[in-house]
Amino acid sequence: MFRFLMSIRWIGFAIFVVLLAGVCVRLGLWQIHRLDHRLDQNKVISAHFKAAPVDLSSALPPGDGVDDSTEWTRVTATGTYDVEHQVTVKFSTRDGAPGVDVVTPLVLADGSAVLVDRGWIETNNTVDHPDVPPPPPGEVSIMGWLRQDNGAGSDATRPVNGQIRAISSIGMATSVPYDLSNGYLNLRTQQPAADDALALEPKPELGQGPHFFYALQWWFFALLASVGYFWFAWAEAKERRNPTRIDGFATTADPRDL
Repeated sequence: MFRFLMSIRWIGFAIFVVLLAGVCVRLGLWQIHRLDHRLDQNKVISAHFKAAPVDLSSALPPGDGVDDSTEWTRVTATGTYDVEHQVTVKFSTRDGAPGVDVVTPLVLADGSAVLVDRGWIETNNTVDHPDVPPPPPGEVSIMGWLRQDNGAGSDATRPVNGQIRAISSIGMATSVPYDLSNGYLNLRTQQPAADDALALEPKPELGQGPHFFYALQWWFFALLASVGYFWFAWAEAKERRNPTRIDGFATTADPRDL
C-alpha cells in the first residue's frame, strides 16, 4: 500500500521534511542557548549591582576591553567634561517618543578620556544640532555602569555633524584629540549635579525574555512538518485503497496521473 513512498516525488518530499524539521530543531536549540546566556548574564549583572563601585582604572586597566564579565560594573571616575567633542545619538526612543542620547567625553587626570552617556532628552530626530542641557562645569566625580562598545560599523559610530547612531569608543577615537578608554559609561550619579538633568538609562530587564517560547515555537514547527508528512502519506494511501470512479468504472490509477 505504501510502495508509492519510494517514488521520486515522495523521496524528495521526505528529504524536504527532514531538512525543514532539522532546521527548526536547530533554531529551537539556538534559542535555548540564548536563554542560558541571558540567565548567566543576569547573574553577572545582579552581582555587579550589589557590589560597591570601583575606580575605572581598576575595573578597566589600560589596554583591556569591556566584555560580558565586566559589563554593568559600577565604576567611578573624576575629570572634566569636554563639551566641544560632545555628540548625540539620534533615533533613540523612550516609550515611543523620539529623542537623543547625549554622549560627552570625560577627560581624566592622565589626559585620557572615557565616553559618558549622560542621558536622554526628547527632541525631533530631524534636528541636526538639538539643544541639550550642558554638563556641570569644572571637575566632576561620576558613577556609572560600564558598557561594551556597540558593534555597528563606522558609518554608525563615527560622528557626522555631531551625531552618531551607536556608541563606540572605536568609532569616536579618530574624532577626539586624546586616547579613549574601551567602552563607555551610562551615567548614574555625578557631583556636582547638572542644573538640568537628562533622563538616565533605565535598569536592564533581568527576566528570561521570549527565548524559551521561541524555542517551543520552532520545535512545534518541526513536529508539524513531521506530522504533516505522515498525514499526506496516509491521505494518499487512502486514495489509492479507494480508487476514484470515472464514468461508473473504478480505476486504480493515481488521479494525479490522469
